[in-house]
Amino acid sequence: MGEYSVKGIIFDMDNTLLRSNIDFGRMKQEIYAYLRDRDLLPKQTVIDRETSSTLIRQALATNRMTPRQVNEVWAIAAKHETEGMAGADLEPGVRELLAELQGKAALTVLTNNSILAARAALEENRILHAFDLVIGREDAGELKPAPDGVRLILNRYPRLTPRDWISVGDAWIDCRASQDAGVRFIAYCADMEKMRGAGTVPDDSIAHLAELTRVIQST
Repeated sequence: MGEYSVKGIIFDMDNTLLRSNIDFGRMKQEIYAYLRDRDLLPKQTVIDRETSSTLIRQALATNRMTPRQVNEVWAIAAKHETEGMAGADLEPGVRELLAELQGKAALTVLTNNSILAARAALEENRILHAFDLVIGREDAGELKPAPDGVRLILNRYPRLTPRDWISVGDAWIDCRASQDAGVRFIAYCADMEKMRGAGTVPDDSIAHLAELTRVIQST
């Protein structure tokens, strides 16, 4: 590891590695409307406090969704992901950061996007090869903000402990998932008001990915 004590990094993808054009607001509205119209959401659901994944999680928890409805609601998400990831550019500093970190830490991606959309977008930007592991929603179990995907990654590296890892992302769901699995979370260009509103407090924050090496070295 050389000068780094961090041995593994879990990256979110949208607006962390890739400058996503996914219209998350429109996606959430369409998913909310689909679920609401089929009476698949708790009456007290407030859309402003939810994400697409938490809305779907609530609907699944009712145990009233048919297999067809499950497929249809995920198809809504996939449609927006495919549209929004087409031509997505890298966030500033990604290529340089990955070049610096390769060989010094296990580099992984955990995204609520479909694995096909994720791998296609990473490959289009010629950085897929830099990652040892990419986990999409098909394999993650319960999606972020649940810690299932983070724990899945940790289990793939049994010689490392949660304290050997850090997680990097832009949203409160990334923070909650990471910290609930015992992994320190670094917020990247995050909306701190939304973070606080969700009851999440990052372990550190950065405004440019180049700052991540500072965080790693000081950990």
